[in-house]
Amino acid sequence: MLIERLLKVALLGSEWVLYFLFALSVLSFATMFERWIFFRRHTDDLEKLRKELHDKLQAEDRIGAEKLLDGSKSFEARVAREALRWASAGPDAIGDVVESELARVKKEIERGLNLLGTLGNNAPFIGLFGTVIGVIIAFNQLGAAGQNQGAMGNVMAGISESLVATGVGLFVALPAVVAYNLVQKRIGDIETDAVALTKLLTAHLKANPAFGTLDTASSVEASGEHLVKSDTRELPSSPSVAGIA
Repeated sequence: MLIERLLKVALLGSEWVLYFLFALSVLSFATMFERWIFFRRHTDDLEKLRKELHDKLQAEDRIGAEKLLDGSKSFEARVAREALRWASAGPDAIGDVVESELARVKKEIERGLNLLGTLGNNAPFIGLFGTVIGVIIAFNQLGAAGQNQGAMGNVMAGISESLVATGVGLFVALPAVVAYNLVQKRIGDIETDAVALTKLLTAHLKANPAFGTLDTASSVEASGEHLVKSDTRELPSSPSVAGIA
């Protein structure tokens, strides 16, 4: 009884599987395009940034180093900037700050990664499911045709059409797998480059501990605002000449 009911469901056709795979393919390519735009917007010339940061550190220009990192749109600079702001706490504290900031960054750069991985692993099985349904329909038609040789051609055509679902499943899965691997590599590169920049900072800090006590751009701005407020305070009124007389 159960098998007969499942057979009736299978005989409804496998066309819906193709539509479902088509929707998944649109979602997959949209995610790939979004990730490509995202990483492109946060890409910078890291070799040039590293050289300029090294020059700023050698000159003990902490304000210039902070402004340099603020001007970069890369994730690596974002991590290094946060580490620089904690330079006064020492290298050990910087290591904790880097781990904390990298954890925050990974949430952004890993967005959409689970979808690509899921499609890459399961889209072929969805296509295979459509193929199995098509084969069931073909054999059902073969049984109904009996000795009718003319119906064999239609049965073979049905089997060949059912294999299309497997091909579509592979078409959805392969680009998703490639994109997943590329994103994983990009994440690894970001983490490696971010650590390299912060290692440059900690090395300089160990060689020159006084660097961590230098004023940052934010502290200088705050000091400037304080001086402006101090200069604009109302001065105490001096005694008038008439009163003295």
